[in-house]
Amino acid sequence: MSAESPFGLSSVVLLVDLYELTMMQAYHTYGMDERATFDLFVRRLPQCRNFLLVAGLGTVLELLEGLSFGDDDLAYLESTCLFERDFLDQLRGFRFTGDVDAMPEGTVAFALEPLLRVTAPLPQAQLVETLLMNQLHLQTLLASKAARVLLGARGRRVVDFGLRRMHGADAGLAGARAYWIAGLAATSNVLAGRRYGIPITGTMAHSFIQALDDEMEAFRRFSAVYPETVLLVDTYDTLEGVEEAIRLATDLGKECRLRGIRLDSGDLAALSREARRRLDQAGLASLKIFASGDLDEYRITHLLADGAPIDAFGVGTRMGTSADAPSLDLAYKLAELEGLGRLKLTANKDTWPGVKQVWRRRHDDGTPLGDTLGLADEDHPGEPLLVPVMRGGQRTEAGRETLAASRRRAGDEVARLPERLRRLEPADPSYPVGISERLREERREVIQRLHQRRALAH
Repeated sequence: MSAESPFGLSSVVLLVDLYELTMMQAYHTYGMDERATFDLFVRRLPQCRNFLLVAGLGTVLELLEGLSFGDDDLAYLESTCLFERDFLDQLRGFRFTGDVDAMPEGTVAFALEPLLRVTAPLPQAQLVETLLMNQLHLQTLLASKAARVLLGARGRRVVDFGLRRMHGADAGLAGARAYWIAGLAATSNVLAGRRYGIPITGTMAHSFIQALDDEMEAFRRFSAVYPETVLLVDTYDTLEGVEEAIRLATDLGKECRLRGIRLDSGDLAALSREARRRLDQAGLASLKIFASGDLDEYRITHLLADGAPIDAFGVGTRMGTSADAPSLDLAYKLAELEGLGRLKLTANKDTWPGVKQVWRRRHDDGTPLGDTLGLADEDHPGEPLLVPVMRGGQRTEAGRETLAASRRRAGDEVARLPERLRRLEPADPSYPVGISERLREERREVIQRLHQRRALAH
C-alpha cells in the first residue's frame, strides 16, 4: 500500500522528478548505497523578506513514515520502459529508513541555514528530494507571508479567506495549516478545519442578498438562522447597507446578537470611519468592523496608519499566492557521503560541505543576536536549532509535535525578533549568520581534494 497524502492524493511516492528515480536505478546498478547527508536550505531571502517562518515539517515526516511503492505505482513505472525488473523488484520493499534533523515548525530562519537535514542511504535520500522541497517550500513561504500580514495588522484578528484562488487543493490545505502555525485566528476552509482542528469562520456572500432583492430582508433572514453573524453591507450602497444593519440591530433590541459588519470593497479607510461613527451614534459600539478584499500586509498597514477603525481582516489572494514573493530560492544538496564532505561550486549556487548545525545566540530577554553555521560536532555558544525529528524512518517525540506547540513557538519567535526585522521594509542591517572557521576549513579541504582528483584524472 503506498503512502497516502494528507491532502487526499491516493499516493505520493511518485510525486518525484524523474531524475530521482533514474539516479536511484543507476545507484542500484553500481551498488551505491553509502550513507549520505543532504541539506535543505534557502540560498537567499527575497528582497522583501527579513526572515522566514519554518512550516511543513509535520507534513513531511508523516509522508516519509508511510512512503512505499504499491502495485499500481510499480506497474506504471514498468510501463515507461525506463527501469529494469530487478530495480522495480527492489522498490517493492522500499521503506524510508533514514534520520531527519530539522528546525521545528514555527522557528524563525534565515538564508544558508539548513531547515532540514536528511541522513540516509544515498538512494533513499535522493528519492525524497522533490517531496521535501514541495511541502517545505509551500508551507514556509505561506507561513512567512502570514507572519508579515499579522505584523501589519498590529494585533488585530486576521482570518484566512484564500482557498478559492490558491493554486490547487493541496495548496489550500497546506496554506491553512501554515497560516494557523503563523498565528492566524481562523480559516474559511472547512476541510482544513476538520483535518487540522483550525477554527472555521465565515459570513455570507453578496449572492444571498442579491437572491432576495431586498437587502434588509436578506439581513433578517440570515441573522434569524445565524444570530451571531457579521453582515456584508456593500452589495449595493455601502453606507445604506450600514444603515440597514443599524435598523436590524435596533429592531432586535436586547435580542440582538449580531457581531458586526463587513466591508469588502471601496475606500475601506473612509467607509470604516463613517460606519464606525454611525454605529457608535446608534449605541452599537459593540459591533465590530471586519474588512476584506485584496488585502495584504502593505494595504493593512496603510489602512491602520490612515486611522481606519477596522477590528479584523479577512485576507485571501495576496497571502494565498504570496504575491510579492511567490517563491523561495530553496535547494536540497548533498553535503556528505560516507564521512567525506561534498559541495557544489557553481557561481552563485555554491554550497557548504559536511554535517552541519545552526546555533542561535540570544539576549537575556530572548531577542536573537545572531546565528552561527558550523559543523555539527562543533561547540558554539547558543541554542542548536536542528533537532532529531526522525530516527530510522520513525518520528521521534519531537517529530510528533502538535500544531498548538508550533503555533506558540511561532508567536514567541516573531515577537522576540529585533524591531528592525519586524518591519515590512528591508532590515538594515540584516540578521547576521556567521560561518564557523572549522566549516570554512572543511570547505577549503574539500575543494583541494576535488582539484587534486581532477588533476589526476587529466
